[in-house]
Parts: sequence; structure tokens; C-alpha cells
Amino acid sequence: MSQPLDLSQFPDLPPEVVKAFAVQKAALEAAQFEASVERAARQHEQAVVAEKEAFITELKALIEKLEGQVQDYRRTKFGPKSEKLDPAQLELALEDLETAIAETQAQIAAVEDRIAASEPDPEKRKPRAPRKARALPEGLPRVERLIEPDSVVCLCGCGTMVRIGEDRTERLDYIPARYQVIVTVRPRYACPKGRTGVVQAKAPAHLLEGSWPTEALLAQIAVSKHSEHMPLNRQAVVMARHGVPIERSVLADWMGRTGALIAPVVDHMAKRLMADSTRLYVDETTAPVLDPGRGKTKTGYLWAVLRDDRGWNGTAPPGVVFHYRPGRKGEYAAEILQGFNGTIQVDAYGAYTHLATPKRTGGDPLRLAFCWAHGRRKLIKAKPQKGSPIVDEALLRIAALYKVEDAIRGADPDHRRAIRQELSRPLVDTFFAWLKAQAARVSRKSDLGEAMAYMLKRQDGFRLFLDDGRVDIDSNLVENAIRSPAMNRRNALFAGHDEGGRNWARFASLIGTCKMSGVEPYAYLRDLFIKMANGHLASNIDELMPWAHAQQDNGA
Repeated sequence: MSQPLDLSQFPDLPPEVVKAFAVQKAALEAAQFEASVERAARQHEQAVVAEKEAFITELKALIEKLEGQVQDYRRTKFGPKSEKLDPAQLELALEDLETAIAETQAQIAAVEDRIAASEPDPEKRKPRAPRKARALPEGLPRVERLIEPDSVVCLCGCGTMVRIGEDRTERLDYIPARYQVIVTVRPRYACPKGRTGVVQAKAPAHLLEGSWPTEALLAQIAVSKHSEHMPLNRQAVVMARHGVPIERSVLADWMGRTGALIAPVVDHMAKRLMADSTRLYVDETTAPVLDPGRGKTKTGYLWAVLRDDRGWNGTAPPGVVFHYRPGRKGEYAAEILQGFNGTIQVDAYGAYTHLATPKRTGGDPLRLAFCWAHGRRKLIKAKPQKGSPIVDEALLRIAALYKVEDAIRGADPDHRRAIRQELSRPLVDTFFAWLKAQAARVSRKSDLGEAMAYMLKRQDGFRLFLDDGRVDIDSNLVENAIRSPAMNRRNALFAGHDEGGRNWARFASLIGTCKMSGVEPYAYLRDLFIKMANGHLASNIDELMPWAHAQQDNGA
């Protein structure tokens, strides 16, 4: 760039020329300034565009990531492989996927906010739509916090502003658990002249006499272990963190004594389930128990007997009772179901077969209704990795049966039977005829051949639901009920003794029935323990049933 001309070297120049040079210099400087401003603006705009393009690229990558996560979630929850996963494993997998999806959505929201903030024109900035707030339960207590402006004096000088409305937002808060000591004071009174005896109020009844825990604390420990699946050693750690250092062995002593006291309640509930029912669900799950002599675990079983007549509009209250037994033999099934006559919905395990024969000693021969979901699960498990048109077709045919069931769930038995005879029976007849033809083309020793033979050999049990409107198409209800004890088993690893297994079964029965009846387990157990301490067990045991507690809540 050339150097500007120094006019001082030409003192003899006319004033007009000097003025012309000054005007030209000012114009040149102005042009240079405008060029620099324009160049800076162009560079800024380029930087903004580049930044926005980077944001958009990042946003596209996040959206693609989110789409992949959502697809994984749908495949995990609804895909065929979900039938192969243990329910507890499935819940953990879904939990992790849901967390990952929420994290990606938060990252997308942050990028969208940066894109909006980079828009130079404020009027073109579109605020991101707020997330739709979920309604919190109405029954929760509300603590209002009023936030007033620093000043409500009107700037126009007219005085104080008037309130024209308000904005409300709700957030869910948590108050940590608080332990307290209840000190019971019973003053003694006597005549000052010594003419009469001493007067003192009677000591209140306690479930565990001579021990520290109130009935509320016992209920909390039981629910934490058997509903929230927190072993006693972990509960002891939490209590110590709250300033209550109580050893695990002490908690175990409390639960063992409480479990023995509730045995009559659970036994009565088991009798009521069988005496008032003509159809029950039965299933079993493992309960590893420590074998002290060998220093290892042995396999015990929790046998679940469940009643739920809501599917056919029955009036009997729902309930489930778990029975601990050291094995899975048919003799245990016969013992548990002794005196029951009717239909049991099972998974075709061989231990139930002899109960349907005239050789049964505990009552009349039972009718066995087999579980279509179990048969479907076997087909899915037998499906090769490369796929199978036979399995796909079988699943479609079974899905058609479930579509009919969805439409009649909750209807009266006669209506359910009529619809099944009209719509489901032709589907079942066609299904087994088709399955038999396909089985002839597949090796009997293959996984698929065995899965098809499983259903073909048990056609009578799979067809039973067609002729009885009180029978369901599957035994999913009892399979769902045994998930809670199964989760407790995974967290506690094993029971310390056979009696510990029976303790598991008793608490699982009460808590499982509470959940089926829509009763909050802690509230029920606390009420139960208080009533038992006050002698209700001997006076009216029917009032101690979980469904009685549900009726009281509904009446209130």
C-alpha cells in the first residue's frame, strides 16, 4: 500500500489544492473504515453460519443416536427376544435404555437452545416448547412458597400495583426418613392417706413384647425386604447412616418372630382361596436355601397359588399365597392343593399331571388348563437365529387368539364362552391342524420339533379355555406374581434356612395380595400388626385379610 503524500513538503501549494487533498484523504479514510466494518460483519456472519452448521451437524448426529436408542428400546420391549429374557433382566435393560434416551433428549434440547441463541434477529428466535408437565397425585400434601417481586410500586407514580393473576409450578420433593423414640409414660397414682391401692393405666399391647420396634417399624422393615427387595444387611447400613446402629442379626430376629406370628393369617388366607374358588393359577419358582451341613446352597421352591376372577367379572377378591417346599415333586403340588376341586391353570409341568387322574387322593381329578403364553415362549426360544417362517406363522396365529381375548376380558363367563366358540375355536382347530402338518416336516429332535410336539401332545389342556368362560388363555397372572419373590431372591441370594424360605413365603403372600387388591403394603402390615397385638387374631381373623383392608379403604 502506497504511503500518503506529505503536503508539508510543499509549502507553496495553493490553499485550494491543500483543501482538495484533505477532502480526498477524509473520503479515503471513510471508505477504508466502511470496508473494515463490512469485512468484520461478513466474518462475523460467516462465523455464525459456521457455528450454526456445526450445531446442526451435532443435532443431526444426536437425533440419529436417539432414533437408534428408541429402536433398541422397542426391540427389547416388544421384539421376540423379549420373551427369552428373564422379567427382572428385561426391566433392568429397559431402565438403562430409558436413561440413555433421556440423556440424549437432554443433549438435543441443549443444542436446540444454542441454535436459537445464535439467531441474530431476536424476533426470529423461537423458544423451545416446554416439556408437558405430568400431574402429581392429588393426595400428596402441598407446601406453597410465595415469591413476591422486590417492589410492587408502579413506575407511573399511581401507587401500588394490583394483583391480576399468578403462575404456579409444582415440583416433587423428598423428606428423608426420620427415626424417633416413643417414650410411653404411665404414671402411678395412690391415695395420699394410704386407704386404697395404686391406680395405673394398662400398658399398651405390642406385637413383639419386650422389644424395641413399633408395629410401624416392623412393617417398614418387612416391606423394604419383601417389596423393595432390600436385604436386612443393607437396611442395617441405611439405619446406621440415620443414626440408628442396629445389627442385621437383630433385624433378622424381629422378622423371624413376626413371620411366625403372621403364619395363622397366611394359612387362613390359603384356605379361603381354595374354599371359595373353582379355578386357580399355580406356578413355582426357585428359592435357593443355604444348606449348613454342606456349606452350599440347595434349591427350594416357592409354589404360588393365585386367584383372580376379575377376568370373567367374578366377585371373589384376588389373592396369592406362596408355599415354601424343599423340592418340586408332584407330592408337594398334591399337598398344597389338597381339598381343592376344579381347574388349575399351569404351565404343563409334569408335577401336575397326576392331579388330573382318578388316582388323586386329595380330591376329585383336577382339570388342567395349559398356558398359551408358555407354548408361544417355547416356539420363540426354538426359533433359529436366521429366522423361521414356521415360527413367524405360528406367532401370528396365536396373536389372533389373543386379539379375541382382549375384546372379552372382564365379560361374564357365558359371553366369553360364546365368543370363543364362535371366533376362537375355528382358529384353534386350524392352528393345531397346521402345526401337525408342519411338525411332520421338522426333525422331532430339533428344538423347533420339540416345541411343536410340546403343544401337540397337550391339545386338551390348551383347548380347555374354549369351553369354560372362567378359564383364561394363559397363566401370566401367576407368572407376574412370582416376579417379586424372584427379585427378592436375586437381591438376597438365598434364604439362610428352610424356615427362612417359609418366612419369605408368608410375607410374599401378604404383600403380593396387597398389590393385587390395590392396597398399600406398608399401611396394611402396620394395621395388621396393630390388630394382632390387640387380639384380633382370635376374635375375627377374616378382618385381617388384605382384601378386607381394601374394602375398608373403599368404604372410607
